[in-house]
Amino acid sequence: MTMNLDTSAYLEPTPAGTFYAASSSHMEPARRLLFGILAQNRCPIADSERLTNWSGLDQQATVELISRLQDLGWLTGLDSPLSAPVGPLEDVLPELLKQVSFTGKALLADNQGFYLATSGIPHEAAEALSAVSADLGSLYERHQHLLANNLGLNQQAWTLADASGNSQLGFWPLHIGQQRFVLVIEDRPCLNQPAFRDLVWTLTLRYSTEKLWENQTDNG
Repeated sequence: MTMNLDTSAYLEPTPAGTFYAASSSHMEPARRLLFGILAQNRCPIADSERLTNWSGLDQQATVELISRLQDLGWLTGLDSPLSAPVGPLEDVLPELLKQVSFTGKALLADNQGFYLATSGIPHEAAEALSAVSADLGSLYERHQHLLANNLGLNQQAWTLADASGNSQLGFWPLHIGQQRFVLVIEDRPCLNQPAFRDLVWTLTLRYSTEKLWENQTDNG
């Protein structure tokens, strides 16, 4: 059955779709397409040529992929485009970080263990937590084959939980292009929010280029 693309719609990755895109560095058609959209300053119109270029699939397979992403709730269509947050990172990131934590306490660290921005977490604590995030990243890399292949655990996040299983402190890796960041959140995370999509969107615009998502093949 041939499926058609609504070329009048603007495509917006949802927070859930954004989480999937940034949850791994493994590039496959869905992740390439989502990041291709996030590499734009505003949500692009559904142009089949660009979308096909991002996904690496033929046109019909790309249309089917978009339909599947919509069914999963990872992609939606808009009548008018949204624009990415505007401003220096030091101004934009703290406000977005505040919104992804139930208590407003969160920070963003790089893979070297240094924090880029924080909300509600003092400098000394932010430095220490950023160092912990780098250590956890190294720990995951050493044991990722056991976790993924033997146990079927593909998530890379780590959390300190209370007796009821509620997160008290969570470490959420974000893979943006060739960069790896860690979102450290105190108390309950609020990742199913537009602010999380805007956070990844902002980082994608700053740390990657559209060329990363074009004409790439799946490395398996």
